[in-house]
Formats: sequence, C-alpha cells, structure tokens
Amino acid sequence: MSRWLTLYARSRQVPASAAAAAAVALAAWAARQDSAAGVPELGTALLALTAAVAGASVGLGGPDVGLDRTAAIRWLPRRAAHVLLIGAVAAGVLLVGRAAGAGLAPVALLVRDSAGLAGLAALGAVLCGAPFAWTLPTGWLAVTLCVPAPGGTAGEVIGWLVLAPGTAVSSGTGWTLAAVGTALYAVAGPRR
Repeated sequence: MSRWLTLYARSRQVPASAAAAAAVALAAWAARQDSAAGVPELGTALLALTAAVAGASVGLGGPDVGLDRTAAIRWLPRRAAHVLLIGAVAAGVLLVGRAAGAGLAPVALLVRDSAGLAGLAALGAVLCGAPFAWTLPTGWLAVTLCVPAPGGTAGEVIGWLVLAPGTAVSSGTGWTLAAVGTALYAVAGPRR
C-alpha cells in the first residue's frame, strides 16, 4: 500500500503541488501582515485558494491517461479522494495562515470556496484534460472579480465565491460544483 501511494503521489506531482500550496499560503500570510488587524481580506484569500487549487489540478491526470484507464485498479474512489484532498489542502493551508494571524476570510467561506474550486478543477480535467484543469477555477474567479454580477439569483450563482456562506444560493452553487465536479471526474477521469 505504501509503495503504491508513493508512486501515485509522484505520478500526480503531489510534492510539487504541496510545495506550491505552502508557498501560496505563506504569500497570503505575508501580504496580510501589514494590513489592519482583524479586517478580513477576501480578495487575498480567493486568489490564494484559486492558486492552490490550480497548482494541484495538474495532478488530476497521470503521464499516460490511457494507462490510467486500463490499469486493473478501482479508479473511482481514488479519483474522488484526490479531488477532496485538493480542496482540503487548499483550505487547510489558508486556515493555518488564518490561525497564524492573517486576516483572511471566515472559515466557512474558505471551506465552501475551496470545495467548489476543487470541483471546478475536476470538471476542468473532465472537459479540458488535466493540463488545462486550472482554467475553470481561474476563469470563474476572474469573472467574479472583474465582471459586474447581475442582480437576483443569477448574480448569486455567478458571485458565489464572494458571497457570505449563509446565502443559500451561493452556498448551494459552491457545494453543487464540488459534488458534480468530483462525481464526474471520479466516473469519467480526465479527458485524453
């Protein structure tokens, strides 16, 4: 089991992804050291979450997608666990930074957004392939931060990343993206 896990981690670039996530969290923490104490900074948190998820998303496919599809192991639980781990690590490194005094976003928002962004990355791997899985979470963040959201329910769906976790539509959007992206990736795997 340990040998398989080591080989899987190497083939999915997990050490490099973990280093990137740690560097992103350190940068977010450093950026918040000179700011007003106790004032949360949502933009820094969202950029850091998206960067951590995007960095890890390249590991959603191995060096040979055809080999992944023909191996005599059950890929469904491994793929689902991989996506969940990406979301957990992205949130975890920022929660550590938050505990160290960085005035980042609230815990519930970090958890919801990391799960939704990981689901978007998984969906990106299914639609575009693992090398381009980063495009969906990065694109959604860009639209959220740069394009004025329409009013009503459509605005809450588009702007789910920045809305409070108590908002039903935005929370539903984030968790739905997490569930749908994870399920599709677990079943279909990355695009060839």
